[in-house]
Amino acid sequence: MTSSPRRPTLDEIHASRQRIAPFVRRTPLVELDLGLPDRRIYLKLETLQPIGAFKIRPALNAVLSRDPATLRHGVATVSSGNMAYGMAWAARAAGIPMAAYMYADAPQTKIDGVRNLGGEVRFVPEETWWNYIVGTEQPDAAELLINPVTDQAVLAGNGTIGLEIVEDLPEVDLVLTPYGGGSMTTGVASAVKALRPQARVLAVEAEHATPVTAALAAGRPVDTDVRPSFIKSIGGPSVVPALWPLAQASIDGASVVSLAQVVDAVRLLFTKAKIVAEGAGAASLAAAIHDSRAKGNVVCVISGGNIDANVYAQILNGIVPT
Repeated sequence: MTSSPRRPTLDEIHASRQRIAPFVRRTPLVELDLGLPDRRIYLKLETLQPIGAFKIRPALNAVLSRDPATLRHGVATVSSGNMAYGMAWAARAAGIPMAAYMYADAPQTKIDGVRNLGGEVRFVPEETWWNYIVGTEQPDAAELLINPVTDQAVLAGNGTIGLEIVEDLPEVDLVLTPYGGGSMTTGVASAVKALRPQARVLAVEAEHATPVTAALAAGRPVDTDVRPSFIKSIGGPSVVPALWPLAQASIDGASVVSLAQVVDAVRLLFTKAKIVAEGAGAASLAAAIHDSRAKGNVVCVISGGNIDANVYAQILNGIVPT
């Protein structure tokens, strides 16, 4: 079983930033002026990282913080795409082999990204993939397996995003983060609330799968229905039980957006700011526009821009991809 993580401290997050600084970009926080009278919307552009997504931060921290002896056979992770991509980048930087357990209909751009960096892609059924994440099954891997959700170094690496947000916008009122496994939301919230306790953090999910909303309503992790969607990086059959107590204590609620609202947000990012974002990355902007709780200084973490070209073309034409 996967062990329960703890909240990363500010000292751990600062150490993570120093560790990964030679390799990652300190991404800008830019205002998106939509003429809304009750809120100012800012975009944390993790799309500008070397792999086009925030996952390079936790992947690098997880690799670089390990005793090299534990990495002698390489590193492996479980991912729908961006964590695999980030881990492949980190492994290449460290000069070690890398493998990713992915499911077959993961975005092709992310599969190609792993392979182009020298990583090995091992396809497993989606149910097996989920069991690896929650820790009810373990792959037979010679490499060191780093859990993309519950690994302590992953949480601290994600916390560096929150650190930068508060440094760049000390009076931040609300941070909106797409919620997949929950490690990014939890890491960001850990830093933001340590530095600005009055700021709120909302977990953003889309209507095709709402495990956070369901868990908050039930007071515990519960299974939810998952409908097929072009959004691949958020929305699972449940929250990850080992992370949930910490995640629940870190957030101030969940915000659910529709697929049509996400499509509109992807298009808006392109037309208004010339930013390419995948569905999960644009979900936070959709929430900033449509959630009545979004007031004051609102930061949207635009988590990634690795979207398949055919899906992106449909979105730009106003189509909700199937």
